[in-house]
Amino acid sequence: MSKNILIADDHDIVLVGTTMILEARIQDAEIDQAEDYPETLEKISQKKYDLVILDINMPESRNKKMISEIKAIDPDIKILIFSAYEEEIAAQYIREGANGYVSKLSKSDEISEAVKKIFSDGYYYPSALVNQLMNESSLDLIKNLSEREYEIFILLAKGNGNLEISNTMNIQMPTISTYKKRIHIKLKTKNIADLIRLYQTYIS
Repeated sequence: MSKNILIADDHDIVLVGTTMILEARIQDAEIDQAEDYPETLEKISQKKYDLVILDINMPESRNKKMISEIKAIDPDIKILIFSAYEEEIAAQYIREGANGYVSKLSKSDEISEAVKKIFSDGYYYPSALVNQLMNESSLDLIKNLSEREYEIFILLAKGNGNLEISNTMNIQMPTISTYKKRIHIKLKTKNIADLIRLYQTYIS
């Protein structure tokens, strides 16, 4: 199945270079381009894209508001921030709902790897960005977990599903679902991706 990708950037060399990299390394990639933010919105409105690679400093940019505006048009679209700004700025866009960040200073391997990760895992966060996303207060929340909740949190973050956790801990599936709800509430997380990011920061 083809992957529809929109690259939104106002620099021709970035559009051409990134297109060439992804066409060579992403199987069945169909790539379109947009040179400013209004054109980006127009194309997303007219066609179903799996991913938009978004420059946050192109003409008529609306800064962090772009994330919610793009998601309002297509809630399922993935957004990869592609910028020369440092991780501290990128983290602000991640908190607004972007699915990843890759620096324009990155090598071609990292750019294509970021896109592959977003398609396979739903997100791509370099280690430096993970540290920005999680602050001390987030890590302190882990201390609020009970011993059993903590064990399940670790198993979830390591990629175990409900069945695997049930077999490992000898507890019933409905009980696991109850624990998962408690864990998300206590850690203020919404999904497994949030748990993984928190776990990666916790063990680093």
